[in-house]
Amino acid sequence: MTGHLGRRAWLASLGTMLAASGAKGRSEPQAPVVAAQPAAGTLTLADFQPRSMLVVSETRVERARFPVVDVHTHPTFRVRSVGGIPHGEAVRVNTTPPELLPLMDRRNLRTLVSLTGGVGTGLAESVRTFQQPHPDRFVVFTEPSYDRIADKGYAAWQADELARARQAGAKGVKVLKVLGLFLREQVTTGPLVKIDDPRFDPMWEACGALGLPVAIHISDPTAFFLPVDAHNERYEELNEHPDWSFHGKDYPSDADLLAARDRVLARHPKTTFIGLHVGHSSENLAGAASALDRFPNLHVEIAARIGELGRQPRASQRFFDKYQDRILFGTDGPQDDLYPIYFRFLETEDEYFDYGGGKVPDQGRWRIYGLGLSDTILKKVYSQNAERILSLAPIRA
Repeated sequence: MTGHLGRRAWLASLGTMLAASGAKGRSEPQAPVVAAQPAAGTLTLADFQPRSMLVVSETRVERARFPVVDVHTHPTFRVRSVGGIPHGEAVRVNTTPPELLPLMDRRNLRTLVSLTGGVGTGLAESVRTFQQPHPDRFVVFTEPSYDRIADKGYAAWQADELARARQAGAKGVKVLKVLGLFLREQVTTGPLVKIDDPRFDPMWEACGALGLPVAIHISDPTAFFLPVDAHNERYEELNEHPDWSFHGKDYPSDADLLAARDRVLARHPKTTFIGLHVGHSSENLAGAASALDRFPNLHVEIAARIGELGRQPRASQRFFDKYQDRILFGTDGPQDDLYPIYFRFLETEDEYFDYGGGKVPDQGRWRIYGLGLSDTILKKVYSQNAERILSLAPIRA
């Protein structure tokens, strides 16, 4: 009986039965009546901060086991945007080498890649601030310029602009999710411009010819394309940031975006692409594997997706084992307090730990498990794959 009603309910029921028996003249003593507990107070989901009762290993990894190339950081951004689309050449420097270098030395970060290095005069400033004085520690990427998308000669101009950017010091190209989700035919109005629009073919070809790898961000977590309702596992995040939702209106689906990207990969096999955020398939590693199998020019990096990878540790271990030569390390930082979490995820076999720096929720109400990668795979993910793609000098032991 206690297995169905619970001990408290059982005692209350027993007291009632014994009291009824006494009323009929029986001599059995009455059990004390258990007072009903007050109803639980109202607790909002935002205030629900559960603490795990599991007793599990906790390994602090303050410094990476091997030197690291973080291929996904943003120490600079372009200052202006119009309708979410970067505009103009001016850049904002968020942090400087004197601020970053002590962090890098403390965490064993060999090199940071600044993806949003800007264009034109802004790119020149980024290179002058980071890459020129510290060529072994910082790498700067440039970006496409969409200001002239409606111009007749845009395609050729953009391809030529990349050659000028390379001459100015750019080591790669970063494509934001602006392409596919924000950019329209008249920049901010009209139909959305598709990722595989032929106008960009000269740009992709120029990247291949110039040896500029393309770090491409063309989608977001799958949940961002679904209704923001009780079934959406990222409800809290999307409720807090409703502009992050791409459900409805004229937005393409996640599947449509990935299909358009794949057509670009197929048309430009001599161009190296780095699919940011596990190629936007961290919730579907079979999909990421399929893309890697079909397109030898595709690589992936893990920034802001250890929350997804870490809740499927066995599948992730198989993924890292099979594609160990094509996975790069990235954080979407630099953020000092997140590096130990990334290192712990990759280096240890710790179980059920927080992946978001103490915030609940961060990307979802779950915890993650470490992969405990071998030293051979760690070295490739931490630096060797990036050295090969970015033509960096190998780290000498």
